[in-house]
Amino acid sequence: MTVTDPSPIDANPDSFRRMAESTAEQWAVIGERTRENQRRVADRMIMLLESLSSISDGFITDQLTHCLQTATMAERAGADEEMVFGALCHDIGKAISVPNHGPISAEMIKPYVRDDVYKSIMHHQDFQGRHYYQHFGVPTNLRDQFVDEPWFSLCEEFTDDWDHQAFDPDYDTLPLEHFEPLIRRITAIARF
Repeated sequence: MTVTDPSPIDANPDSFRRMAESTAEQWAVIGERTRENQRRVADRMIMLLESLSSISDGFITDQLTHCLQTATMAERAGADEEMVFGALCHDIGKAISVPNHGPISAEMIKPYVRDDVYKSIMHHQDFQGRHYYQHFGVPTNLRDQFVDEPWFSLCEEFTDDWDHQAFDPDYDTLPLEHFEPLIRRITAIARF
């Protein structure tokens, strides 16, 4: 029995079946449709953030609360919008995989943030390791390999001032709804 997928929403029936057969006109249609549907990025990010409410993995708070607390702390400390967005989404990759969540999260936000925010989210686990890697027999100074990077101080502030301490069930955490306009603003246009 062969099952065929229904036609995708907004499919172009005159489109190519192999990229090597494509035309500039077809790519113009694809580009326009991609721009028209950019709002789905925010919807999907919100959906993934909401899914973190079912993940605690032994922490006292679920991962959504942790992300919201981290973003709340960043916002209250005066971080700019891109860093608050990065703080909010820094563990969004845990919806897919915990061991490599940092790179997953970083790649998801890369088209929407500047490079120092991207690199801070990419490497936050090794910076955070200063606070707990000793419990796993892993060196706690892995952040030192990045000391000469221009984003080092931002990542250090992110992990030391906000991320590692955002597990307090009594903290006055802002709700996801507070951050939804920010998510929609930041993801409205991708930087290619």
